[in-house]
Amino acid sequence: MSDALIRVQAADFGYGKTSILKGVNLAIEAGEFLGILGPNGAGKTTLFRGLLGLIRPMAGSLERGATRVGYVPQQEKLDPAWPLSVLEIIKMGLAHRVTKTDRANAHANLERVGLGDRARATFSQLSGGQRQRVLIARALMGSPEVLFLDEPTSGVDRPNQMLIMKLLQELNDEGRGPAILIVAHELELLAKPATGALWVDEGTVTRLDKEKFAGGSGIEALFEARHKKVTS
Repeated sequence: MSDALIRVQAADFGYGKTSILKGVNLAIEAGEFLGILGPNGAGKTTLFRGLLGLIRPMAGSLERGATRVGYVPQQEKLDPAWPLSVLEIIKMGLAHRVTKTDRANAHANLERVGLGDRARATFSQLSGGQRQRVLIARALMGSPEVLFLDEPTSGVDRPNQMLIMKLLQELNDEGRGPAILIVAHELELLAKPATGALWVDEGTVTRLDKEKFAGGSGIEALFEARHKKVTS
Protein backbone atom coordinates (compact mmCIF):
# COMPACT_ATOMS: atom_id res chain seq x y z
CA MET A 1 0.00 0.00 0.00
CA SER A 2 1.19 3.55 -0.76
CA ASP A 3 1.48 6.36 1.79
CA ALA A 4 -2.29 6.93 1.54
CA LEU A 5 -4.18 6.07 4.71
CA ILE A 6 -7.03 4.62 2.67
CA ARG A 7 -6.86 3.74 -1.03
CA VAL A 8 -9.86 2.67 -3.10
CA GLN A 9 -9.39 1.36 -6.63
CA ALA A 10 -12.18 0.66 -9.12
CA ALA A 11 -14.47 -0.29 -6.24
CA ASP A 12 -18.20 -0.91 -6.33
CA PHE A 13 -20.17 -0.54 -3.11
CA GLY A 14 -23.71 -1.63 -2.41
CA TYR A 15 -25.90 -4.13 -0.62
CA GLY A 16 -26.76 -7.69 -1.54
CA LYS A 17 -26.41 -7.87 -5.32
CA THR A 18 -27.27 -4.20 -5.90
CA SER A 19 -24.39 -1.78 -6.41
CA ILE A 20 -25.00 1.83 -5.36
CA LEU A 21 -21.59 3.28 -6.24
CA LYS A 22 -19.47 2.07 -9.16
CA GLY A 23 -15.83 2.44 -10.09
CA VAL A 24 -14.80 4.47 -7.04
CA ASN A 25 -11.16 5.61 -7.10
CA LEU A 26 -9.94 7.52 -4.05
CA ALA A 27 -6.88 8.07 -1.92
CA ILE A 28 -7.32 9.55 1.54
CA GLU A 29 -4.08 11.19 2.63
CA ALA A 30 -2.86 12.06 6.11
CA GLY A 31 -4.21 15.34 7.46
CA GLU A 32 -7.00 15.85 4.91
CA PHE A 33 -10.35 17.30 5.96
CA LEU A 34 -13.00 16.15 3.48
CA GLY A 35 -16.74 16.71 3.42
CA ILE A 36 -18.91 13.96 1.91
CA LEU A 37 -21.67 15.76 0.03
CA GLY A 38 -24.46 15.05 -2.41
CA PRO A 39 -28.23 14.93 -2.87
CA ASN A 40 -30.37 12.85 -0.53
CA GLY A 41 -30.31 9.19 -1.46
CA ALA A 42 -27.30 9.56 -3.75
CA GLY A 43 -25.06 7.18 -1.79
CA LYS A 44 -23.23 9.31 0.78
CA THR A 45 -23.92 6.81 3.55
CA THR A 46 -22.85 3.94 1.32
CA LEU A 47 -19.51 5.62 0.60
CA PHE A 48 -19.09 6.47 4.28
CA ARG A 49 -19.77 2.89 5.35
CA GLY A 50 -17.49 1.54 2.66
CA LEU A 51 -14.53 3.72 3.62
CA LEU A 52 -15.14 2.96 7.28
CA GLY A 53 -15.03 -0.76 6.53
CA LEU A 54 -18.60 -1.59 7.52
CA ILE A 55 -19.32 -2.95 4.04
CA ARG A 56 -16.86 -4.65 1.70
CA PRO A 57 -16.36 -3.70 -1.95
CA MET A 58 -18.46 -5.76 -4.35
CA ALA A 59 -15.70 -5.29 -6.92
CA GLY A 60 -12.31 -3.61 -6.96
CA SER A 61 -10.30 -3.07 -3.78
CA LEU A 62 -10.04 -1.03 -0.61
CA GLU A 63 -6.69 -0.94 1.18
CA ARG A 64 -6.46 0.44 4.69
CA GLY A 65 -3.60 -1.55 6.18
CA ALA A 66 -3.02 -0.80 9.85
CA THR A 67 -4.62 2.65 9.68
CA ARG A 68 -6.38 3.44 12.96
CA VAL A 69 -9.87 4.89 12.58
CA GLY A 70 -12.34 6.59 14.92
CA TYR A 71 -16.09 6.82 14.38
CA VAL A 72 -18.63 9.39 15.57
CA PRO A 73 -22.27 8.45 14.86
CA GLN A 74 -24.98 10.98 14.09
CA GLN A 75 -26.50 10.30 17.49
CA GLU A 76 -25.86 7.91 20.34
CA LYS A 77 -29.18 6.32 21.23
CA LEU A 78 -28.69 5.22 24.79
CA ASP A 79 -31.54 4.08 26.98
CA PRO A 80 -31.89 6.77 29.69
CA ALA A 81 -32.65 3.93 32.10
CA TRP A 82 -28.91 3.22 32.02
CA PRO A 83 -27.36 6.20 33.87
CA LEU A 84 -23.94 6.01 32.24
CA SER A 85 -21.55 8.82 33.08
CA VAL A 86 -19.70 10.88 30.50
CA LEU A 87 -16.43 9.23 31.51
CA GLU A 88 -17.93 5.74 31.09
CA ILE A 89 -19.11 6.66 27.59
CA ILE A 90 -15.64 7.85 26.62
CA LYS A 91 -13.97 4.68 27.89
CA MET A 92 -16.23 2.67 25.58
CA GLY A 93 -13.89 3.82 22.80
CA LEU A 94 -11.37 1.20 23.96
CA ALA A 95 -11.34 -2.43 22.88
CA HIS A 96 -9.34 -3.61 25.90
CA ARG A 97 -9.51 -3.47 29.66
CA VAL A 98 -9.15 0.11 30.88
CA THR A 99 -5.78 0.93 32.43
CA LYS A 100 -4.65 3.83 34.58
CA THR A 101 -3.12 5.42 31.49
CA ASP A 102 -6.42 5.00 29.63
CA ARG A 103 -8.29 6.77 32.41
CA ALA A 104 -5.84 9.66 32.21
CA ASN A 105 -6.30 9.78 28.42
CA ALA A 106 -10.08 9.80 28.84
CA HIS A 107 -9.86 12.87 31.06
CA ALA A 108 -7.41 14.51 28.64
CA ASN A 109 -9.71 13.91 25.66
CA LEU A 110 -12.63 15.30 27.62
CA GLU A 111 -10.56 18.44 28.20
CA ARG A 112 -9.78 18.59 24.47
CA VAL A 113 -13.48 18.83 23.64
CA GLY A 114 -14.09 21.46 26.31
CA LEU A 115 -16.01 19.30 28.80
CA GLY A 116 -13.40 18.57 31.42
CA ASP A 117 -15.81 19.51 34.20
CA ARG A 118 -18.54 17.06 33.10
CA ALA A 119 -16.72 13.75 33.60
CA ARG A 120 -19.12 12.51 36.28
CA ALA A 121 -22.27 13.96 34.73
CA THR A 122 -24.84 11.53 33.34
CA PHE A 123 -24.65 11.38 29.55
CA SER A 124 -28.43 11.77 29.23
CA GLN A 125 -28.27 15.07 31.14
CA LEU A 126 -26.13 16.75 28.48
CA SER A 127 -27.37 18.90 25.62
CA GLY A 128 -27.24 17.55 22.08
CA GLY A 129 -24.12 19.54 21.26
CA GLN A 130 -22.37 18.38 24.43
CA ARG A 131 -23.22 14.74 23.66
CA GLN A 132 -21.64 15.06 20.24
CA ARG A 133 -18.46 16.43 21.78
CA VAL A 134 -18.39 13.50 24.20
CA LEU A 135 -18.70 11.10 21.25
CA ILE A 136 -15.77 12.85 19.57
CA ALA A 137 -13.74 12.39 22.77
CA ARG A 138 -14.69 8.70 22.75
CA ALA A 139 -13.51 8.32 19.15
CA LEU A 140 -10.17 9.89 20.06
CA MET A 141 -9.39 7.18 22.60
CA GLY A 142 -7.89 4.96 19.91
CA SER A 143 -5.59 7.75 18.64
CA PRO A 144 -7.16 7.57 15.17
CA GLU A 145 -5.34 8.52 12.00
CA VAL A 146 -8.72 9.00 10.30
CA LEU A 147 -11.80 10.32 12.11
CA PHE A 148 -15.16 9.49 10.49
CA LEU A 149 -18.16 11.62 11.47
CA ASP A 150 -21.72 10.98 10.31
CA GLU A 151 -23.56 14.33 10.31
CA PRO A 152 -22.30 15.33 13.78
CA THR A 153 -24.11 18.69 13.62
CA SER A 154 -27.53 17.25 12.75
CA GLY A 155 -30.20 18.33 15.22
CA VAL A 156 -27.79 20.63 17.04
CA ASP A 157 -28.37 24.38 17.43
CA ARG A 158 -26.25 26.83 15.44
CA PRO A 159 -23.84 27.87 18.22
CA ASN A 160 -23.05 24.22 18.96
CA GLN A 161 -22.70 23.44 15.25
CA MET A 162 -20.04 26.11 14.96
CA LEU A 163 -18.39 24.92 18.17
CA ILE A 164 -18.19 21.33 16.89
CA MET A 165 -16.69 22.42 13.56
CA LYS A 166 -14.16 24.64 15.33
CA LEU A 167 -13.20 21.69 17.52
CA LEU A 168 -12.74 19.44 14.49
CA GLN A 169 -10.58 22.06 12.81
CA GLU A 170 -8.41 22.29 15.93
CA LEU A 171 -8.11 18.49 16.10
CA ASN A 172 -7.10 18.34 12.46
CA ASP A 173 -4.68 21.22 13.13
CA GLU A 174 -4.16 21.98 9.44
CA GLY A 175 -2.97 18.51 8.60
CA ARG A 176 -1.03 17.69 11.77
CA GLY A 177 -3.90 15.82 13.44
CA PRO A 178 -6.11 13.01 12.15
CA ALA A 179 -7.59 13.13 8.68
CA ILE A 180 -11.30 13.91 8.90
CA LEU A 181 -14.14 12.60 6.73
CA ILE A 182 -17.50 14.10 7.56
CA VAL A 183 -20.96 13.60 6.07
CA ALA A 184 -22.66 16.98 6.20
CA HIS A 185 -25.39 19.15 4.69
CA GLU A 186 -24.38 22.52 6.12
CA LEU A 187 -21.98 23.65 3.38
CA GLU A 188 -21.09 26.94 5.04
CA LEU A 189 -19.86 25.09 8.12
CA LEU A 190 -17.40 23.13 6.00
CA ALA A 191 -16.09 25.98 3.87
CA LYS A 192 -13.38 27.09 6.28
CA PRO A 193 -11.97 23.86 7.76
CA ALA A 194 -12.33 21.50 4.80
CA THR A 195 -9.46 20.93 2.38
CA GLY A 196 -11.91 19.58 -0.20
CA ALA A 197 -14.99 17.44 -0.67
CA LEU A 198 -16.24 14.17 -2.13
CA TRP A 199 -19.33 14.75 -4.25
CA VAL A 200 -21.56 11.66 -4.45
CA ASP A 201 -24.23 11.49 -7.14
CA GLU A 202 -25.65 9.09 -9.72
CA GLY A 203 -23.44 6.22 -8.63
CA THR A 204 -20.16 8.10 -8.88
CA VAL A 205 -17.79 9.89 -6.51
CA THR A 206 -16.00 13.07 -7.61
CA ARG A 207 -13.28 14.83 -5.62
CA LEU A 208 -13.59 18.62 -5.42
CA ASP A 209 -10.56 20.70 -4.52
CA LYS A 210 -10.55 23.45 -1.90
CA GLU A 211 -11.00 26.30 -4.38
CA LYS A 212 -14.07 24.82 -6.03
CA PHE A 213 -15.57 23.64 -2.78
CA ALA A 214 -14.92 26.62 -0.50
CA GLY A 215 -16.13 29.13 -3.06
CA GLY A 216 -19.53 27.49 -2.99
CA SER A 217 -20.25 28.13 -6.67
CA GLY A 218 -19.00 24.70 -7.71
CA ILE A 219 -21.18 22.90 -5.18
CA GLU A 220 -24.18 25.09 -5.99
CA ALA A 221 -23.78 24.33 -9.69
CA LEU A 222 -23.75 20.60 -8.99
CA PHE A 223 -26.89 20.80 -6.86
CA GLU A 224 -28.59 23.02 -9.45
CA ALA A 225 -27.73 20.65 -12.30
CA ARG A 226 -29.07 17.71 -10.32
CA HIS A 227 -32.30 19.58 -9.50
CA LYS A 228 -32.88 20.50 -13.14
CA LYS A 229 -32.34 16.89 -14.21
CA VAL A 230 -34.76 15.54 -11.63
CA THR A 231 -37.51 18.09 -12.38
CA SER A 232 -37.16 18.13 -16.18
